[in-house]
Amino acid sequence: MSQYQEQRVGVLVDVSNMYYSAKVMYQKKVNFKAILETVVGDRSLIRAIAYVIRADIPEEGSFFEALEHIGFEVKMKDLQIFYGGNKKGDWDVGIAMDAIKLAPKLDVVVLVSGDGDYVPLVQYLQSIGQKVESVAFGRSASSKLIEATDKFIDLDKDTKKFLISDGRRTTTTRRASAKPKPKTTSRPIPRQGKEDAK
Repeated sequence: MSQYQEQRVGVLVDVSNMYYSAKVMYQKKVNFKAILETVVGDRSLIRAIAYVIRADIPEEGSFFEALEHIGFEVKMKDLQIFYGGNKKGDWDVGIAMDAIKLAPKLDVVVLVSGDGDYVPLVQYLQSIGQKVESVAFGRSASSKLIEATDKFIDLDKDTKKFLISDGRRTTTTRRASAKPKPKTTSRPIPRQGKEDAK
């Protein structure tokens, strides 16, 4: 669409928010490459940043590399573990600060998250003339965020495009008697490699 080709776009992805939405609702992983290509379209991509929580597990290195290969700048923050075992890891403030800093260089900020905590950020950006789009799974996204943004892309409407099967296939044939490994649910970062993020 030629009227939008001159738009400068910044894409900010809350990776944990997207990962857990896909895992809980679909038991699948997110196709971040398809999301990036869809939200940018014919427009000019200025920055694409993926915000991740580092938990020092072996698989996360290849996942972070895959994000970079797709075209994301990866920003990492360590998972905080508090006394008593409580864990915390979020990028809400960091994403908000980057969106505000990048706004003068952009025409459109795309928030890839369904978190309603971003509504004040959206309202502020709009107050300074910025267009804001959001991308998330509609069933788990905040209705207030959907209403606040100028455009909402519902990933639920095309799950074949935006999700990747969680089952990992190997090139060698497994013996019929082999038992599948149990899945763990406590990982803050998806067990994704380069082949999964694409």
